[in-house]
Amino acid sequence: MDRYVVVGNPVGHSKSPLIHTAFAQQTGQQLEYSTLLSDIDCFTETMQEFFNSGGKGANVTVPFKQEACALAKHLTLEASTAGAVNTLYLDEQQHLCGHNTDGLGLVRDVLANHGGSLAGKQLLVLGAGGATRGILQPFLAQKPASLFIANRTVSKAEELASAFSALAEEAGVESLSGGGFDDLAGRQFDWVFNATSASLQGDLPPLPEGIVTQDTWCYDLMYSNEPTAFCQWAENSGAANVMDGLGMLVEQAAESFLVWRGIRPETADILARLRQS
Repeated sequence: MDRYVVVGNPVGHSKSPLIHTAFAQQTGQQLEYSTLLSDIDCFTETMQEFFNSGGKGANVTVPFKQEACALAKHLTLEASTAGAVNTLYLDEQQHLCGHNTDGLGLVRDVLANHGGSLAGKQLLVLGAGGATRGILQPFLAQKPASLFIANRTVSKAEELASAFSALAEEAGVESLSGGGFDDLAGRQFDWVFNATSASLQGDLPPLPEGIVTQDTWCYDLMYSNEPTAFCQWAENSGAANVMDGLGMLVEQAAESFLVWRGIRPETADILARLRQS
């Protein structure tokens, strides 16, 4: 039986085993998928032991995504630009390869599940951490008109925008820039993406009024059983559509499954099941 895991610390709460088991049943694939708890200081050893014992692939969650990026011998474009890996696999030469499916999953959720579009749109991304870095390349590939990164520490947002400037120019994006929340005053956006985890703790960045219109779509990369603080703020601000990150979770898992098994599962049924649970 081919073995796959999601590795993290903590990891027991992960929905990945449920999702991938459902994918395997749907597609007729014979595999075993489980959680793997790694000591904080032993990620490399944990992965080497897993793959040396016949493991086929691993999803990587916090806090090991950057370590996984350093461990992999070959990186996809998505992984190298993100500086983080959430999917590990062996190629035909048994070299360890790293991929990042987070941004791909988010974009697919927006386009396929919600019928949205990023092309030609004005995008705002809140936060300049690892989550934002992981989604920028797939976002820019959609050719938005502009993308602004807002962060409490302005220099981090500016540095991130500078790091992706060549990709933005290559994609024909008119403007990629970063700044603080004060810089948002008087501006309006087609999309607002919350890439911070603050709203799960009931916190929000100091967002000025008026950035959301009745045509704005809002998306929180986080998800919980109850609407996040960001989703509540978006609803109260009159956004046209408000989404959380559960669809992103399922779609990024489907992208990993495709890499490992060569077949992309349908996601609607498992997403509906997770919504109801």
